[in-house]
Amino acid sequence: MTTSTPHLPGAPIVASGAGLAADATTTRPAERDMAAPRGISIALQDVSKVYPNGRRALSDVDLVVPDGDFVFIVGPSGAGKSTLIKLLIRDELPTSGTVLVAGRDVSRLPRREVPRLRRQVGIVFQDYKLLPYKSVRDNVAFALEVTGTPGRRIGPAVERVLALVGLTAEADQLPSQLSGGEQQRTAIARALVHEPRVVIADEPTGNLDPLISWEIIQLLLRINELGTTVLMATHNAEVVTALRRRVVALEDGRVVRDGIGGYHREY
Repeated sequence: MTTSTPHLPGAPIVASGAGLAADATTTRPAERDMAAPRGISIALQDVSKVYPNGRRALSDVDLVVPDGDFVFIVGPSGAGKSTLIKLLIRDELPTSGTVLVAGRDVSRLPRREVPRLRRQVGIVFQDYKLLPYKSVRDNVAFALEVTGTPGRRIGPAVERVLALVGLTAEADQLPSQLSGGEQQRTAIARALVHEPRVVIADEPTGNLDPLISWEIIQLLLRINELGTTVLMATHNAEVVTALRRRVVALEDGRVVRDGIGGYHREY
């Protein structure tokens, strides 16, 4: 398991370890006992999810992800990877068990505080989900605009993350003018612009050729080195095996492996 990497001087992306301490002092007393231990980005305890149609997507899942970890989530289609991600960003709620993200119990989180949680969790999708009529710069800025970030802060924040992902020269281009790799870099910049504590990448290389896929993986590793916790769901056994990072394998909604190294089954 990796450990939290010290923040590099001047680096734009941080894992807000101080954020847990801040939560502990700003949340209401009744909420303080829900916080995860300091240094833990994600904690699931005895989590199960059963959908209204009776389908059981997750069963008794336990998972702890320390700040600064890099974790691959692997498993065949239908194993529960997508449901796990939906729980972490509060698109779904668990049927039973506890899901703590960035120190907050997502099941008990008041609806008005969900946007605050999601600012601490950046999400990167396989199909990019960019706004087609906005430039690279405006796609990234939009993530700040919708949360009411003061205008004077938006420009500098956008330029920092565009430099980090290597898209300063493409800032004024539309998504249709970009390669697939550049579109995914834009999506990563958008996920990072809030300086989230955790980045969740859901099959981020699924639509890319092998060479570009490795470039995206290297970018995610760089982000992790700067201190941000990264969870990456993937079917790419070659990447998982080559990098020898922590691997959490799901099958039939259960964790069947949690350890370092490759995963031999092709997904």
